Amino acid sequence: MSFCPLPPDPTRLLIELRLLREKIALEADAITAAWNETAEMRPAFRPSAENLANYLALRHADLSAIQPDLAALGLSSLGRAEPHARASLDAVVATLARLSDRVSAEDAPYPAPAAFTEGPARLTARRDTLFGTGASGAPRSRILLTLPTESATDPDLIPGMIRAGADAMRINCAHDSPEVWQAMIDRIRAAGDEVGRYVPVLMDLAGPKLRTGPVAGPNKQRVFVGDRLDIRRDAPGPKVKHVTTTLSHPDLIDRLTPGMQVFIDDGKIGAEVFEITKKGAKLRVTRAGPEGVKVKSEKGFNLPAVEIDIPALTEEDRTALDFVVGRADMIGYSFVQTPEDIRLLISEVDKRLAPDGARPALVLKIETGLAVRNLPRLIVQAGALTETAVMIARGDLAVEIGLERMSEIQEEVLWLCEAAHTPVVWATQVLEGLMKQGLASRAETTDAAMAQRADCVMLNKGPYVLETIHFLSRILGRMDRHMSKKSARLAPLRSWRGSLTL
Repeated sequence: MSFCPLPPDPTRLLIELRLLREKIALEADAITAAWNETAEMRPAFRPSAENLANYLALRHADLSAIQPDLAALGLSSLGRAEPHARASLDAVVATLARLSDRVSAEDAPYPAPAAFTEGPARLTARRDTLFGTGASGAPRSRILLTLPTESATDPDLIPGMIRAGADAMRINCAHDSPEVWQAMIDRIRAAGDEVGRYVPVLMDLAGPKLRTGPVAGPNKQRVFVGDRLDIRRDAPGPKVKHVTTTLSHPDLIDRLTPGMQVFIDDGKIGAEVFEITKKGAKLRVTRAGPEGVKVKSEKGFNLPAVEIDIPALTEEDRTALDFVVGRADMIGYSFVQTPEDIRLLISEVDKRLAPDGARPALVLKIETGLAVRNLPRLIVQAGALTETAVMIARGDLAVEIGLERMSEIQEEVLWLCEAAHTPVVWATQVLEGLMKQGLASRAETTDAAMAQRADCVMLNKGPYVLETIHFLSRILGRMDRHMSKKSARLAPLRSWRGSLTL
């Protein structure tokens, strides 16, 4: 006689979930009350903040043990509860009540259908407001394109990008000038009018990113694993024995200690501090390509072990804001780490707004471990004040928290933002090989497919821009058949139709 295991007991599950729901409700209410005490809240964002609080409370519990039992009864295992956390839990409780012989259905009503549609609708509306409505038949995920300098003078470049499938344009304020930025914006507005579509403009503040200064040294400033690399407090002279550079914030040299790991140029160079002197710090290179890597000025310098406490807005950013406010639809906020950083930027924006002007949206660039830890507070503070999106700035973030953790964190950021009904931008080196060299790698193609779960995908600049936009748009469209955020869409499989006979 074969053994047939009994199905899970719905009454036991009902008791567990009801206790869990009570705990979650208390914690979520406490989180929401704390947010309401510290921030003015736009009415349009309040339901999103409340859902985020519910989701955080839900995910503070370990649901993994109960999920298989829920699935065995044909119920939701709560793995897709992000945009409607409490309603998802209430719906499972309501069904368990009907399966149980101890609880009447009247004691556990189902949530109203709107509880499951309002959150996704808010997210969709915010995506369209920030990153454009997309052309007819375009993928669900919008494409944000970084503009090169020549787009200010080439009359065909921006219209060609939009026709190829670009939905929004990014201007990097770390480069070019207000005259060039204005020419870019004029061409974007004209091209948008030509196609009858709103093409939003994101202007990205440079921020206080820690960068290398002037570089000197032998071997054309190229370093190999095992080489010494010096960081000086003052500019190096031309006749130094080892490759030498400075930092944009030289006082941070005092935060270095022997044994500390540092990374340069998005991690292309890794080094370990082995001595601190009056002149600066001595490092030993631990990571470089087999042919070495040239140390260049103005490249990122990451200190993963140090929480860098420097103002999020520089004087250059404030000067850029004089141009940006009133012209940009969105402001990209580099190096944002705390709610205080957001309040600082909004205060600077408000000083420059016309009397009847509307605040531009904020795109929060998540680049540090502190920003990750503060992400719920950042989303709520920004969303309370203006329309908001989050950019997963995977270059700096991966160096700051490590590649292994990056693979996990980028998923968690997607979940958290969906719970807050807040659009996410998937950024850094998307299809970089295709954009720069005309050939995408298999890994890049897979990364682009994974990006479909975000609400917007950012491309950088390069000579193969039109081909890259077309390629990304086709990948996103294919993935739309199969996935909507975390949910699998069971469209018919086409690859094996008619080929199943033995």
